[in-house]
Parts: sequence; C-alpha cells; structure tokens
Amino acid sequence: MFTGIVEEVGEVVAVEDLGTDSRLVLRGPVVVPGTVHGASIAVDGVCLTVTTTDEPAGTFAADVMPETLRLTTLGDLRPGSRVNLERAARAGGRLDGHIVQGHVDGVGHLVSRTPGPRWDDLVLAAPADLLRYVATKGSVAVNGTSLTVTHVSDESFGVSLIPTTLEATNLGALEPGDRVNLEVDVIAKYVERLLEARS
Repeated sequence: MFTGIVEEVGEVVAVEDLGTDSRLVLRGPVVVPGTVHGASIAVDGVCLTVTTTDEPAGTFAADVMPETLRLTTLGDLRPGSRVNLERAARAGGRLDGHIVQGHVDGVGHLVSRTPGPRWDDLVLAAPADLLRYVATKGSVAVNGTSLTVTHVSDESFGVSLIPTTLEATNLGALEPGDRVNLEVDVIAKYVERLLEARS
C-alpha cells in the first residue's frame, strides 16, 4: 500500500525489451537505500517489485509484466524519462495522502493546464468507466500522486497542483496530450461492489 505522497522524481536508466514483458532500471537515490529484493516501489503509481538494487549507483531494477504494459503508461518509458517514485507505506506510519494500492485502473491524458499565481489547475480526460468513481473533493492518484478532485464532468475531472506538487513530482512538466496513470479511490469501488451484492 502507498499514500500517494511522492518521495522523489527518479529517472529511467534502461529499458530491456524481453519480448512480451520488460525490465526497467531506474535511478532513485532517495528510495534505493535500504530497499531489498522483493520490496515494492510505486513507479508513476504502478506497484513494482524490486528485483535488484545497486546502492552506490542509486538504482534498482523491476520486471514489468505484459498486463502492466498494456494497462499503464510504463510501456511508453524510455531512458531519461522522469517518473514519480514512492516506497510502500510502513505499518504504523502516517497516511498523509490517501490509500493508494499501486494498481492502476486506467490511463487518461492531460486536456489543459491553467497557471495560477502559485498553482496550476489541470483538466484530465479519463475513461467513462473510471469517472463514475471520481467525486468532487474526493481523492484520485495521478501518476501515483494523491490529489483532491476540484470538479468532475462527463468526460474529465480537475485537480489543482500546489507549488510543492509542481516541484516534487513529474506532474509539473505535463503538457496537454501527455498520458497519465490513474487510480481511483478503492473505497468507492468497494462501496459499488457491496451495493451490487445487495441488489
């Protein structure tokens, strides 16, 4: 489990195409120290299992399965790509964002961004089957970043990025048309499932 509070913006060092799957090598000097084989790190909101680490180089490797490549933006990554990184939450730690599983629900894209005095307002398009879980003032994870929804329409939703988010995540560099990983609030999905079971 994650919180959606990005620890650092890392960099893709290498992408190894293994046919149907791939292996990523990523640089993350903040998240690598103390990380062991089998640990979980969210890469742009996608929970990946660490296969190897190189602490002196500040890098780690992770395998990416075909399903993950199909359902997320990880297949778009190239050496030099900047990615949001977050280690798994510790039991007993603070939950500063919201419950994020690292199980991406779908891919959306940036429609527009409007700069404010110290923040940016973003409008993101999302698939209709995901928008039903998005609520004004609710939470959504965009590239693994926990954000509060400002408004929702039939085709999109809005978020505002404070200066810290603009500086500490890769969302500050998004341009219209850029694809993003989306994870909706898991509680909304459970509520829907329980209501379906009752009827």
